[in-house]
Amino acid sequence: MDDLGVITARVRTHLVPAVLALAHPPWQHDVWLDPATFENLDHIFHVLYDDFCDADHPERYLGIGLRTEEVALMRQLGRAIAAVEAEVPEETDAAYLRAAGWPKVVAAAGRLARVMVDEDLAELLALHEARAGDTSP
Repeated sequence: MDDLGVITARVRTHLVPAVLALAHPPWQHDVWLDPATFENLDHIFHVLYDDFCDADHPERYLGIGLRTEEVALMRQLGRAIAAVEAEVPEETDAAYLRAAGWPKVVAAAGRLARVMVDEDLAELLALHEARAGDTSP
């Protein structure tokens, strides 16, 4: 794996779990609303907007943390999040989860999560086959 592949893998180890968390309402309620846990919605937003991506302008992360099909899906997720941000009067995790637009965030994250996980699993399989010397299906 080259240096860019290592960087991409490291970025994705943060991005994929963040997207999966947005796609999983039971997780959100069990973890984000528990003040004893580290992860909350603010942490997810930092991953998606500040630290490992920019959900408003995801094309800049093509080849770094996102693959081609994922860029448009990340943009859709960013738009769904922005709509909820405009909707909630108080920026608390509970307010976001109660927002009328939150199911659209969950749906957009679910679509993106499916593609990201599928792509990562396909890449893992290709690496395994390359190492095994077997490229047959």
